Amino acid sequence: MIWDFGYIFCNDYLLFVISLYAVWYAIAGFDVNARILAVNKVFGVALLAFLACGQVQIVSSESVQAQTTQDRKAEADRLLNLGGQQYNLSKFEAAFQSWQQALAIYQQIKDRQGESRALGNLGVAYELLGKYDKAIEYQLQRLAIAREIKDRLGEVQSLGNLGNAYFSLGKYNKAIEYQLQSIAIAREIKDRRSEGLSLGSLGIAYDVLGKYDKAIEYQLQSLAIAREIANRRGESNSLGNLGLAYYALGEYDKAVNYQLQRLVIVREIKDRWGEGQALGNLGLAYDALAKYDKAIEYQLQRLTITREIKDRLGEGQSLGNLGIAYYALGKYDKAIEYQLQRLVIIREIKDLMGEGQALGNLGIAYYALGKYDKAIEYHLQSLMIVREIKDRRGEGSVLGNLGNAYDALGKYDQAIEYQLQSLAIAQEIKDRLGEGNALGNLGNAYYTFGKYDKAIEYQLQKLAIAKEIKDRRGEGQTLGNLGLNYASLGKYDKAIEYHLQGLAIAREIKDRSGEGQELGNLGIGYYSLGKYDKAIEYHLQGLAIAQEIKDQQGEGQALGNLGIAYFSLGKYDKAIEYQLQSLAIKQEIKDRRGEGQSLGNLGIAYYALGKYDQTIEYYLQSLAITQKIKNREDEGKSLNNLGVIFTKLSQPELAILFYKQSINVTESIRKDIRKLDKDEQRSYLETVSSSYKRLAGLLLNQGRIMEALQVLDLLKVQELEDYLKNIKGSDRSAQGVRILEPEKAISNNLLTVNFDNSKELNSQLKNQIQQLPKAEINKVPDYLKQIPQGTVLLYPLILGDQLEIIFFSPNSLPISRTVKISKAKLESLISEYRAGLLDDGSEDVKDASKALYDVLIKPIESELITAKAETILYAPDGILRYVPLAALYDGKQWLVEKYRISNLIAYSLSDFSTKPKTQPNILAGAFGGKTGERRFGQSALPATLKEVQAIANSFTNSVTLTEDNFSRQAIESKFKNHNVLHLATHAEFNTGTPDNSFIIFGNGDKIRLNEITDWQIPNLDLIVLSACQTGVGKLGDGVEILGFGYQVQKAGAKNAIASLWKVDDAGTQALMATFYKELQKGDVSVTEALHRAQVSLIRSKEFNHPNYWSAFFAIGNGL
Repeated sequence: MIWDFGYIFCNDYLLFVISLYAVWYAIAGFDVNARILAVNKVFGVALLAFLACGQVQIVSSESVQAQTTQDRKAEADRLLNLGGQQYNLSKFEAAFQSWQQALAIYQQIKDRQGESRALGNLGVAYELLGKYDKAIEYQLQRLAIAREIKDRLGEVQSLGNLGNAYFSLGKYNKAIEYQLQSIAIAREIKDRRSEGLSLGSLGIAYDVLGKYDKAIEYQLQSLAIAREIANRRGESNSLGNLGLAYYALGEYDKAVNYQLQRLVIVREIKDRWGEGQALGNLGLAYDALAKYDKAIEYQLQRLTITREIKDRLGEGQSLGNLGIAYYALGKYDKAIEYQLQRLVIIREIKDLMGEGQALGNLGIAYYALGKYDKAIEYHLQSLMIVREIKDRRGEGSVLGNLGNAYDALGKYDQAIEYQLQSLAIAQEIKDRLGEGNALGNLGNAYYTFGKYDKAIEYQLQKLAIAKEIKDRRGEGQTLGNLGLNYASLGKYDKAIEYHLQGLAIAREIKDRSGEGQELGNLGIGYYSLGKYDKAIEYHLQGLAIAQEIKDQQGEGQALGNLGIAYFSLGKYDKAIEYQLQSLAIKQEIKDRRGEGQSLGNLGIAYYALGKYDQTIEYYLQSLAITQKIKNREDEGKSLNNLGVIFTKLSQPELAILFYKQSINVTESIRKDIRKLDKDEQRSYLETVSSSYKRLAGLLLNQGRIMEALQVLDLLKVQELEDYLKNIKGSDRSAQGVRILEPEKAISNNLLTVNFDNSKELNSQLKNQIQQLPKAEINKVPDYLKQIPQGTVLLYPLILGDQLEIIFFSPNSLPISRTVKISKAKLESLISEYRAGLLDDGSEDVKDASKALYDVLIKPIESELITAKAETILYAPDGILRYVPLAALYDGKQWLVEKYRISNLIAYSLSDFSTKPKTQPNILAGAFGGKTGERRFGQSALPATLKEVQAIANSFTNSVTLTEDNFSRQAIESKFKNHNVLHLATHAEFNTGTPDNSFIIFGNGDKIRLNEITDWQIPNLDLIVLSACQTGVGKLGDGVEILGFGYQVQKAGAKNAIASLWKVDDAGTQALMATFYKELQKGDVSVTEALHRAQVSLIRSKEFNHPNYWSAFFAIGNGL
């Protein structure tokens, strides 16, 4: 018997397709790493399926006349047979050697038929090992010989195998072209068997192109032919492939039905390899149905068979699939154990493709354990292999895995770069399902980056593809992701709407894991709306499913969320009960991060019960874990919680120490922008910013003013982080707050210090700090020493029933003043003050202004004089951001008549080095329109046309764009040629998310606050918004104003001028004309030019009311 692999592309190769993409959705929800694992999950089976085709389709060439008289030919035939036997035993190197020897002999004796068979076998083998170029080379040689000797069957087989190889390279259209040629010849010579095989191959190609209906149509034709010619093995293969096609469509019951039909046939014909394959496919289908025990049972049966028939490659694949099943159960150590066993086998048999897959799966398992660096290490090894074997689809998958790992590390630029590379490959090879998944991953990356609009844009693109290719699982999961994005935007009703749609699909396709995920998401959504009972209802349903499918990770999360919900209802004992159950599971599955979080939540619950000893104990246990696993974000939370408890115990020195460490952890990781916590509801009762305020208050109470000033500056940075989610900080902010020497003695040995007698420890620490020299405690940081003479810092801080004012000038220690005023009273004064400012006919505005002056400025009046202040850098807190400092009145003068004033973002984020003054080169845009007209939902601004024309008249090098010509694209295309951007158009900075604040262009385009950093404007010294307004509808904490200043600075502009309300057209023109006239002098700073313009209006008759001039403020480096 002579072994001829012939045309081996049996339809089981659909496993290869399904492997990379369809099972991406096996684990529902936003858990990106679980999805990626699912991609590799079936992929692990793919190679074995393809290899099996080679085994089961081996053709006996008994019809070839044995030429016993030709000893050389007999030897070549023997070697060809031997290679087949060695190949089936996974002895690939030996098989290659035998076939190469056979080929050499056939070529020597000029046996073209034998040469053709040997070339074909070698080509198939090279393809299975991922060496596609070599496979194509050999198949093309075989094709040439087949045509030369008019071997039509050999031609059919060569064309089919060429189609297979091009398919593996991701060149699907070329693969289809070869398969169609193969079918045409097969029909011509009436070779029904080859026709059926090629039809199955076409089905596979159309499947990967996302054309599932066409794929199933071809598979059904292949099945019909197999039954017609009584090819039971071919029938079993077609049934298996149909099962996999329906698996890809999320119709798992149908998938199981087809695999069971296949199992019956392979057992009947005693095809042990096919039996193992069917069992493995059933395991995958049950895995998708979240029936993990059943999935493991089938995979173990498959493993037994592979060992029995000495199929080393199949054995490795079975081990890998078992690892993936245990991963789904949250048993990551066991998953790694199985993947490592697989890795040993595939390296032994030199299976490069399998090695790449195993390395990728190990990377995913380590990702789940939070060991992201190790995950990246494995993925990079995998990437090298898939590139070596030119596996484009595999390369795209690995790049996606790397992107997710870098995302977890907070390295978003790298994460997005990898995801874009993955997307490019999917689009290049026309893989619609892969394209959708890459778009979804990009959406996930932008979600963690806090750019929700962009995240939603990518998820919507993915949703469109999922609907187009009828990928119901992908559609459901994308709906869930959209829900998460809208929840982050605070649009909880819309989020719930999307999660309900995702839930409906999960139930329709019987995706129990996905159903559990969506129930949890709905619970979190209702929790965010304060509907705790409804949240509990959904979490209980999610918990039931997790327990049913034995998803321990999901069970632990559901229990934790239930604990948090009961905590919010004030049912602390019940909260503790659930948190303890959650803790037990997380300890069992070795989820160290989850364990730390549960311990922290237990501490919070015991705190609410007033059981402070247990509170400290749990917080310290949580801290120990976070430090051990180097989870900096959770470490910061644990330290913050300890600060809270020691404040409660009236032990301020210890509280200060823990708050300081918490803030320093936050600042140290800010450069890598922290990843948002998506898995569990917030266990915090307050924002991170509250810990900064608490620490500043404690320090001020202890007279430690310089430390408090540093904290207040960092508070601005944290408020921006809470709002924008994209703050990287600077080298200055990364330094955090200085730890004093006595504090270091405790902080350096935190986990060994005995806190049983914390009162005594606090007393000792207090005494040691009091013995330090004042100069040591109030040491001025180097960056604060750079403030120019004549410039002072003014930092107010609203604390409950008092206002703290910190004042700092060069070459002196900071001072603080306490003003006893409730927050409600302060807000009342501000409202009255703004009402007077907004009414240009108000005559009593000076009274309200004087009242606020007495609160904010009078306490430091003498210090301003002593410091010979000329410029005030003002860093307002909360609602004070809506107060124009310029219009405070001392009874004789407005404040701006005495001082230049510039709003500060945060000193640690600012660069106040002296910049050379340059002549303004202005790019100006005007919204325009006619009086009374509405344009794009906004009132027309006809005066803006005159405003920019006046600029054009004064500055001959300026460029002006008006109305429809004033578009976002037009402005962005001209940035680099100008140093001033003047936007005379509607702009609103509103409370809520950055999505609520925007600038509108003359053609209706908008740029939202969180998109400003997309601009690259390093040449711009100044951006002016002359018609904007803030706090439309209601006043908040003014962080949107701070956010505007930061976004402009981050994009590259040095400073900005904006207005707190829309000013009368004539007043705006008058102020802007004077401002630019001053700026044109060349040696005048932005702050000085604005100061002079405001003073000029004060001294005018027509515009001396503060309504006209005080709305405008400078923010950034305008010195």
